[in-house]
Amino acid sequence: MSALARSLAYAIATMRSDHRMAQAGLAVVAVEMAYVTLTAGLYAGLQQRALGLRRRWLGDLAIVVGVPGLSQMVDWVLHRAAGAPIPHRALASVCFFTLLSALFHRHVMRHGGFLTGEMGGTLAEDFRRIPRLALSFFLWPGRRLHRLRRSVSRPLGAEEPGLVA
Repeated sequence: MSALARSLAYAIATMRSDHRMAQAGLAVVAVEMAYVTLTAGLYAGLQQRALGLRRRWLGDLAIVVGVPGLSQMVDWVLHRAAGAPIPHRALASVCFFTLLSALFHRHVMRHGGFLTGEMGGTLAEDFRRIPRLALSFFLWPGRRLHRLRRSVSRPLGAEEPGLVA
């Protein structure tokens, strides 16, 4: 799925470039499809390992920035080596998609989805959970903002309702 989405982003951005870039678009898409298809499991495994880091923020940083950054860097090198020129607009589009995808992947993994081994369920269970996980992902910023607003408006030292000391 990731290979298809990233290739599509490259293809759309490349088609909108000058004629020379549009002709090279097929090479860009081919490199992207091959690279992402061959390495998606490796990078997902690295992200899953990051879930176990003692400091949660460090694991989240590795999941959202570290692993995707490594992937993007290797991806760029492969495109250069293959002689598949990448327009700046295409690179920016794919970087944005990668960040959004990594944030979603972090959210899904933190909620037990798309994990392997003893931590994971079946692929069918994961796909059944996607609509609910996608909804919670898109609602997360609003809920976070609401909690922040509530905590700021509460007087210093006031207890949260329902908490007993």
